[in-house]
Amino acid sequence: MFQFHQFLGFLAFLTILTMGFWLMMFLINFAIYWAIGGATDLIKERNAQNEE
Repeated sequence: MFQFHQFLGFLAFLTILTMGFWLMMFLINFAIYWAIGGATDLIKERNAQNEE
């Protein structure tokens, strides 16, 4: 069975793993939002140039 310091180490590992997971999810969503916004602006600029 686990000793108390092993249990604390396991909890620290789970905490760091969970924080890393949610940080990764945030950064992936931010990158997708940035890419879609950039593509939208590029399409709008090309449409504006074609209308002139």
